[in-house]
Amino acid sequence: MSTSTPAGEPMRTQAASRCGVFLPTPERPRPLFTIEGIRYEAIRELVRMQTGELLMLARRHPERGATLPGLCFVRRLANPSTTLRRTRLGEEIQLAFRLHHPAIAQVFHRKVHQDALHVVMEYVDGPSLETLVSASVARGQPVSEPFALYVGAELAGALHHAHTLTDDAGKPLGIIHRDVNPRHVYVGAHGEVKLVNFGAAYSVVIGREESPANLVRGDVAYASPEYLERLPLTPRSDVFSLGVLLVELFTGKHPFDVQDVPRPAIRLSPLRVEVLPSLPLTQMRVLLASFGPAEVEAAVERLSPDVKPLLHAALRADPEERFATAADMRDVLRAALVRRHPGYGRQEAAAEASRLLAEGSVLRDVVEFGEGGLFPEGLEEHELERLGKK
Repeated sequence: MSTSTPAGEPMRTQAASRCGVFLPTPERPRPLFTIEGIRYEAIRELVRMQTGELLMLARRHPERGATLPGLCFVRRLANPSTTLRRTRLGEEIQLAFRLHHPAIAQVFHRKVHQDALHVVMEYVDGPSLETLVSASVARGQPVSEPFALYVGAELAGALHHAHTLTDDAGKPLGIIHRDVNPRHVYVGAHGEVKLVNFGAAYSVVIGREESPANLVRGDVAYASPEYLERLPLTPRSDVFSLGVLLVELFTGKHPFDVQDVPRPAIRLSPLRVEVLPSLPLTQMRVLLASFGPAEVEAAVERLSPDVKPLLHAALRADPEERFATAADMRDVLRAALVRRHPGYGRQEAAAEASRLLAEGSVLRDVVEFGEGGLFPEGLEEHELERLGKK
């Protein structure tokens, strides 16, 4: 494995320990800051980015008394290099504070600490979908159909909440996630599904500082055709991204194969990515320019007749031909789940996720788990500890 890490990719925190950096542990926590009488301390680094962003697992202590029940995530954000980026970062956090939905990880506080902005977030005691997909690849079998339907319905509901959110005066905020991918979805110990990271979110808030016109935010491997061509965005762009994610869940394979994509016949308009994508930007643009129902069918041909049509409806190249809203997609996913797998819910999803982790952990040396996710390159200690208690 290469010892270098491209910009935007996560590094395993063990690498920092080899460099002599003090890494927090539950026995040797790193003090962070105090907010409203609650003291926060990091007990583990989870993901460290070359950009300077760091995700930590933290526990909380009141100034007087015992430790508060439960844990939390603390994300140290990268310091923006320009006033525009600093303004946009603040606005993104303000948007995230407004999101209150069972399938969206809640943002609680923000705090400037040691000249860096930190955000306190809801803790999710479970793996990312990327880790679960990697585990399914390791065992040679994708997740079950009901698991994929259940996760998809939960995510569609979360996206609809964001898409329809309004400000205090009742005006639509027009939030579009723009980065729905398996690294930003987690399945908790009780089967709860949580969508995280609205850091790339677009909003139609008047006066809001927007990303430069040629900057692509988020992973282009899950981007809609209109986003990569810088056309106007609607909630249907997130519907497309969710469709890509679901194909990967149902089949264990990403629907886009860029290996044989030819060079573009004409010069494409210049675009640049904010973080290194999991698939090349130019090849993705060429592929999506000719993407159609035949390509979708090739990816989903082995799925059930009840599942294939909903993926076709989500992955239309023309946004007007997709599900009109994420709520429409949610309702179709839920109906398929109830019709084909009645009674499947949180408890069953939690049990399946645990089985996947247990089976995948046996093969952790065969495949790299969760590249870019919360638990990169394998199952972390707290995951294995939880499995041992089941």
